[in-house]
Formats: sequence, C-alpha cells, structure tokens
Amino acid sequence: MLVSLNLLSRKRKCMCALLLLFSISVISAAFNTADSDDFDTSRREILLRRIGHELLLQSGDSTSRVLPIKKIADNVYQISFENDLTFQPDSLISTTERFLVKDPLASDYIVNVLNCANASVAFGYAISNDKKENIIACKGRKQPIACYMINIKFKPPGINTAWNEYLLGGLSFLAFVGFVFFRSVKPPRNVPGGEHTDLFMLGAVLFDDKNRKLVINEQTIDLTGTESRVLRIFALSPNETIDRSRLQKEIWEDEGVIVGRSLDMFISKLRKKLEFDPNIKIVVIRGKGYKLEVNMA
Repeated sequence: MLVSLNLLSRKRKCMCALLLLFSISVISAAFNTADSDDFDTSRREILLRRIGHELLLQSGDSTSRVLPIKKIADNVYQISFENDLTFQPDSLISTTERFLVKDPLASDYIVNVLNCANASVAFGYAISNDKKENIIACKGRKQPIACYMINIKFKPPGINTAWNEYLLGGLSFLAFVGFVFFRSVKPPRNVPGGEHTDLFMLGAVLFDDKNRKLVINEQTIDLTGTESRVLRIFALSPNETIDRSRLQKEIWEDEGVIVGRSLDMFISKLRKKLEFDPNIKIVVIRGKGYKLEVNMA
C-alpha cells in the first residue's frame, strides 16, 4: 500500500509542478501583454502628435505647439493646439489615415473636431477596416480659423488572437494532464462478476494477482499459484460469503482432482500472510463456507 501511496505522491508532485509552470507562464505572458499595451499607447500618442503637427503646417503655422495629447477615456484621445487654426476636411482625413495606418490596432476609429468654446462638433467622420463602412460628410469645405480640439475614438481591441490561442491551448493541455492524472491515481477497484483485473486494494494491502504478490507496508510477500487463485475469488467478492464447494470447484476442478482438506490449508496460509493488516481477515461461515472481511474504516 505504501508503494501505491508513494506513487500517488509522486504523481501529485508532478501535477503540482505542471500547474506551477503553467501559472508562471500565464503570469509572465500577462506582464508581457501589459508592457506591450503601454508601448502601443505611447506609440499611438506620438502618431497623434504628428497628425497635429501636420495640421498646423497645413494651416500655415510652423511655430506654435501641439499641446500634450490627452487620453480622456478608454480608447479616446484628444489633440489640442496652442493657437487657433483652420483645416481642410479632405486633408484631415488623408493625414489621419496616413499616420494611423502605422498603428496596427487603429483600423476602426471615429474623428470629431470640436469647437473649444462650446464643445460643439464642427466636423466628424468614421473610418472602418471595411471601406464600405466609412462615414464621411462635408468634404471640400474649408473650416474657418478658430480654436479646435480633435477627439479620436478607437474601436476597443479584442483579445489578442495569439494570446487567446495560447490560453486555450494551455488550458486544454492542463485539462488533458488532469484527466490522465486523476485516471492514473484512481485506486484499483475490485471488479465484480469475474471481469479481468490484476490489482486489488484490500484495506492497506495491495494484491497483485498477475505477479502473485502482496504489498504491505513496503514489504512484498510472494504467493503460490493456488494461494493467488483463492485470494482472487475472495477479492472479487469482498464481505460476501463464498461457498466452500464453489472454492473447491473453481480452484481444483480443472486439474481433475478436488482435495477436501487442501482448501483449509491454503486458507490458513493466506490468513498468516494477511495478518499484518488487522482490517482484513478470512472468517469461517459455519455450514456455508468463508468470507473475506474487509473493514474500510
């Protein structure tokens, strides 16, 4: 039994190690994803400043500043200017597309040009990865010189495909390992009805029918062929009375001889080999036969 427990312990340690490695990889990937997000945000802000710079140049202003880019909400950024300016809607559209094409996460976005005084929308349009979904109006009308703010709202990115596949693949692998682990550590069952099984757990005793051995407290006890056949009959029907005639018939009839007192001798030998575990004993049921009593407590 102790050998079985040691095997179980080793498998548990192996499973824990796999869980630990998977957890570390998930955490590491999460940190890498967070670092990547910070990098992408900083790069996007630089692209937005370039858009502001181009608009000032197109307005004839090469000296005033583009004010710091503000992130006013999730996926929403604001470009503002030190001085008033004018802009051509067609140029604004082409300029934003030219720079934002360098942002892999900016395939879909909405641009609103607001008047600083009352935040009313002076001009707006929507760009989609599917060109048929673009919404653009009022092109070709130059806007008057005024104080403008440009808000650009980006479509929220979905879960990164590679990261998603990594998680799904990792979880699938973990589920498979868990299935194999729990299947492998499940204790051997005594299968009723004569179905084939080689291992039986009888209290603290592991009975290996195939190799004719008992394993008790790290001690291995050998069984004879007949002893193993007798114990197998009991192990298949623990805590059930087995008729004496059935035992004699199943053990010796194939050999053409049924020996009356031999059964008692083999039962006696088995009792001695099982006496290390007080929860297991072969008892006589008078007038009927024998019973292997296994106390599971």
